[in-house]
Amino acid sequence: SSKIRNPEVQSADDVAGLEDCIDFSLAKKPSKIEEKLEKGGLPDFLDNDDIIPSIGNEMGAEAQIRFLKAKLRVMQEELDTVVCECRKKDDENQNLKSRLKGMEEENTRLQQTISMQRSHTEKYKTLSQEANKKSEVLQQEVIALEKVLQ
Repeated sequence: SSKIRNPEVQSADDVAGLEDCIDFSLAKKPSKIEEKLEKGGLPDFLDNDDIIPSIGNEMGAEAQIRFLKAKLRVMQEELDTVVCECRKKDDENQNLKSRLKGMEEENTRLQQTISMQRSHTEKYKTLSQEANKKSEVLQQEVIALEKVLQ
């Protein structure tokens, strides 16, 4: 199977080959169709214009089989591509979920740090105000003692 070529992929680590993404295949379908053809003629779905265009009635059975096999291969490649893209999106989603969880944990930690720093700030403000009051009282005493000395 071929590798997906996507110009939006940012690095080689992000690129996954189809062989990495596929764990099922429609490769056995052509042989099953061939078996049905050998046993009982053309399957019912061959008359459907969605599968074989109206010109398909003019084709022989072998041409219809080749056409169906080619169409099946194209559909398999499209399916493989969609499955691979889906898996990539799932991986990206899991990566983003883990990053979100990490960010939430960091946010919680930072909120705790902020809360702790606010309580320390309030404590030091209170201590500073008490020290200022004490300083004013001592300043008053110094002024009073200087007056007494004079």
